[in-house]
Amino acid sequence: MFKLDDKVALITGASRGIGRAIAEALAEQGATVVINYLRGEAEAQEVAKGIVAAGGKAEIAGFDVADAPVCEEAIAQIAKRHGRLDIAVSNAGISIDGLILRLKPEDIARTLNVNVGGAFAVARGATKVMMRARAGRVVFISSVVGEAGNAGQTAYSASKAALLGLTRSLAREYVGRGITVNAVAPGYVDTDMTRALTAEQRENVLRAIPASRVATAREIATGVVYLASDEASYVTGQVLRINDGTYM
Repeated sequence: MFKLDDKVALITGASRGIGRAIAEALAEQGATVVINYLRGEAEAQEVAKGIVAAGGKAEIAGFDVADAPVCEEAIAQIAKRHGRLDIAVSNAGISIDGLILRLKPEDIARTLNVNVGGAFAVARGATKVMMRARAGRVVFISSVVGEAGNAGQTAYSASKAALLGLTRSLAREYVGRGITVNAVAPGYVDTDMTRALTAEQRENVLRAIPASRVATAREIATGVVYLASDEASYVTGQVLRINDGTYM
């Protein structure tokens, strides 16, 4: 079940955190994974080497998802090199936090350009390839704050909410053409971002989670594996919430 043998998967922002866990999980199921990174080449190489050492297939691809022409051309080259692209996971994103009165316009623009513009570029590049094959899986990594909101994260929350509209609209564009489009909305996950929280902030976060713990990146990756699999062929336009009931 959920085997991905002979599939080719691109995961953006996969040199660490959730993206890394997704790349590793997809590779374990047999997919050839392309690990995208922007600045963390050494980290991306480490992820790829670990996957290969475990018997999987992986390569790295450095490009900026926020540069749409570059991103789309990079995806075209990946598909040309492998002869296909079956799975695209748009995970790359940034968070510039702060109360709205303290956020600079350029901070808002940068957040939207990477988190939303990058997702558009990945989707455009990937679906061009998938349309020819009449098959494919697109998965956007959103967030619980895209639905519930969070004080001090207005730009980030808005960007993650935008991905849900993108998911549903794109799913309607490709419904019946063999391409599914879904989103995963994680709750708080044990990543570099949450580890940077102060003790007080972490306590507030844990208070809002029924299980009183943050998720592991692997728990998020498992949901992506399902949505990328043939078993999810009848699932499109949906938001898979992995948040322990923090938001329902």
